[in-house]
Amino acid sequence: MEGLQMEAPAEGEVAEWQDGMEASGPVPLNALEEHGVAAGDIKKLYEAGIHTVEGLAYASRKSLKDIKGLSEQKVEKLKLAATKVIPLGFTTASMIQQSRADQIMISTGSSKLDELLGGGFESGSLTEIYGEFRTGKTQLCHTLAVTSQLPLAQGGAEGKAMYIDTEGTFRPQRLISIAERFGMDPSAVLDNVAYAKAHNCEHQSELLVAAAGMMAESRFGVIIVDSVTNLYRTEYEGRGELSARQMHLGKFLRHLTRLADEFGVAIVVTNQVVANPDGNAMFAGANALKPIGGNIMAHASTTRLALRKGRGENRIAKIACSPVLPESEAQFSISEHGIEDAKD
Repeated sequence: MEGLQMEAPAEGEVAEWQDGMEASGPVPLNALEEHGVAAGDIKKLYEAGIHTVEGLAYASRKSLKDIKGLSEQKVEKLKLAATKVIPLGFTTASMIQQSRADQIMISTGSSKLDELLGGGFESGSLTEIYGEFRTGKTQLCHTLAVTSQLPLAQGGAEGKAMYIDTEGTFRPQRLISIAERFGMDPSAVLDNVAYAKAHNCEHQSELLVAAAGMMAESRFGVIIVDSVTNLYRTEYEGRGELSARQMHLGKFLRHLTRLADEFGVAIVVTNQVVANPDGNAMFAGANALKPIGGNIMAHASTTRLALRKGRGENRIAKIACSPVLPESEAQFSISEHGIEDAKD
């Protein structure tokens, strides 16, 4: 366990580091050259999809040893250099509380839904949205791709949006109408959405490696995956492949949460539902349905938002799981301008 020993940073050093992070964001890998790391080793990290010192600090030694050209000795040197820049030890609850006070919350487009979520979608964490078809999952994603670009004072994150589509339901014209609602330049909004269609589970994971490189170059406010389980349902069949499916899905979700930690972006994923053989309804009055992915999906999500149909264009959202939010409901509606407050 010798490799796990590291010097705890002084309180002043932690405060100085936090102030710097708030001002500059993730630390680029080039900063490690000041700590004796060779440019050649930094290049190998870039090629492996690691673009920031945070990404290196959060990576396991096992994964780093799998990178071609990095010996065990080099990995130890890299980890030591990373911990000199990014503190990984204990801090105090008061310091965490202080950092959370500056948490960015991205508006959903509906004031009632924002209120339900405690202000909107939380940056630095993973939110799962699940429900039947036509409950508003994709429409919520389209609205979020626009609202994330708004100024902080208007419920935005002042950043670009990254959209990974597995179902082929992404429509740029929806973004245009939503942008017009908020008085934004539609052309600029479209330019600020990085879109990719995932064709299989491996490709879906590879897109996250490319995403890290893009986020190291530009500020992004949100990563959207619509939907996270669609490809897994078709590529892994039967109980014989269930274990392999869950393992691959778990790694994908872990990569997403690591990007949330590394870049401070909000992660929003949609999920499909299946019939629940136990007959337990999602909540009162709903069909006996449950989200796909089992415990792997449940544990990876910080907040789970369940959607169901209401009257007309109205939809009902319920907090199904959250570390801080109560299990309450809110109504919203879907219009040509995206997600709005419910209509009477």
